[in-house]
Amino acid sequence: MALIPGSYKDLSDGDTRITKSTLNQLVDVIQEDISGSFTRRTYQVFVTGGIGPGVTSSLFQTVYDQDYTLQTANPIFDMSVGLFVSGNTVQTVNNGNPPAVDSAGKLLFPSQSLMMREKIDIYKQFAKNLLGNADSYFTSPFDSTSDNDRIDDALFISFKRLFARDRIKKETFALRFATTGALSYQDDSGEPKGPTLWTTSENTPTIFTDIGAATSTRRTFGGDVADIVNASNTNSKVGLIFYEHGTIILDLKKVLSGSQHCSGTINAMNAISPDGVLPVGTMVIGQNVESAPGVTDPDNGIASRRGNPRAKYIPDLLVSASIDDIVDHIATTRFSSGSLTAMTFQNSTQINSTLFFCRVSADEFNFSTNPTYTDSNGRIRVIDVGQESTQRSFTFPTTIGLHNGQGDLLAVAKLSRPIEKNDERDITFRVRLDF
Repeated sequence: MALIPGSYKDLSDGDTRITKSTLNQLVDVIQEDISGSFTRRTYQVFVTGGIGPGVTSSLFQTVYDQDYTLQTANPIFDMSVGLFVSGNTVQTVNNGNPPAVDSAGKLLFPSQSLMMREKIDIYKQFAKNLLGNADSYFTSPFDSTSDNDRIDDALFISFKRLFARDRIKKETFALRFATTGALSYQDDSGEPKGPTLWTTSENTPTIFTDIGAATSTRRTFGGDVADIVNASNTNSKVGLIFYEHGTIILDLKKVLSGSQHCSGTINAMNAISPDGVLPVGTMVIGQNVESAPGVTDPDNGIASRRGNPRAKYIPDLLVSASIDDIVDHIATTRFSSGSLTAMTFQNSTQINSTLFFCRVSADEFNFSTNPTYTDSNGRIRVIDVGQESTQRSFTFPTTIGLHNGQGDLLAVAKLSRPIEKNDERDITFRVRLDF
């Protein structure tokens, strides 16, 4: 220890103490941040080949706290979807069979599907990082062995380090989500109809939370993990939360009414425009175009080039739509648009501190080695002339330096104000070093 300049004192082990503390910060993500077109950034890194104008799509989208073109914008989280390679949705594409592979081991899928390999690879990436095995699958409840609890169709939300910090605090996460679209109905011909991809029922949004995590957390490869449950029915497990990674995994078949019929247009590799109405490179899903040429069997569960009047959110939308189309639907309709809170949680920052107690006795550091402390005759300037026998020397320490054993300066602590030190004062300076 040194009170600069030039006055030194050794610190013993009894003068230091190592402590740990936690800093919590509340994070609120409003609906408009997620649904807004200027706060959600896309990365068009996927491009189809072959016939038609092709389809471009992101593998994930990033949600910002403001217009992402601004330099002050901060990325909050990434959002993407993934499919388990042996799950029901993937097998539905091949009429209940596992996907075929070519001579190079690449998975093969029918032309009615889009980005299936990418959706599977995203699932594998999260399984590798969080479960330690790319071939594993997620379940909710986490330790369940039932196929019904397997998460085949996953929505991945990964919070950035700036907001998740060291971890998400347990039992603080909550998410507002619209689980259903407008009520389905039938037309005069008896064909099922349903909501478009851009309408949902917001009258009864569902709250999903990690309530109960404090007593039911499990430790796995990816750190602490707990189930996300329906707040109105905590026995309904709908996903997982990995606290250290800041990752949320939602089972789409549980948080969506996946069997609902839906309609709308999605990007596709069409070389022509259906009926001359839709733009080139679009596909109708869930509309009654059964009589149009080129339509496959509407009962096959897959949206054709011209449409499927019986299309559902799962599996049809997840199979036939690009990742951008799926994420756009979830972000703009399921989280809604407005100023209400869409997601909230508290993060935790672990602070490791070393406390140095710099104890100065009454007869120490009352004299400064600063050359200006004395005049050319060696007289102490702070003592009036002729008062040497009655006045005592004193100092006003402002800075404390911490040195190693070789005298090298390692850290400097500044006092908020100078403190008088004289031979009648015994002072202890506490220096806190956080890291």
